[in-house]
Amino acid sequence: MESELVLHNGGCHCKKVRWKVQAPTSVVAWKCNCSDCSMRGNVHFVVPHQRFELLGDSVQFITTYTFGTHTAKHTFCKVCGITSFYTPRSNPDGIAVTLACLDPGTLSHVEIRHADGKNWEDFFHRSGIALQSKTHSTK
Repeated sequence: MESELVLHNGGCHCKKVRWKVQAPTSVVAWKCNCSDCSMRGNVHFVVPHQRFELLGDSVQFITTYTFGTHTAKHTFCKVCGITSFYTPRSNPDGIAVTLACLDPGTLSHVEIRHADGKNWEDFFHRSGIALQSKTHSTK
């Protein structure tokens, strides 16, 4: 069950990239061990693309890195280098929001799960992560 959606704000370290995202106050976040996430210490939660919005002139400060299948779009700030959000391989129709880049005060609970990015295909098929970028009813 998904709890009621609230507006969360966040962005990069230098604040050139700012965004807002609609998500529950309680989220499931993923700590991934793939080559990219493990180097960055990334812990993220996934939302449907339509619930994420870049603010102001943020787009001019974003650049993108891809590797492997080039499905994931690792976006980061051109000024400070922080990846505050990106398009994950597991959810190309969604946005992965970096937990540490949320402004404080809007999350009530975070459940951290392990994402086995080193064994991506197996993890993807057994985890159910693909469902996190789908829009669900919040009745």
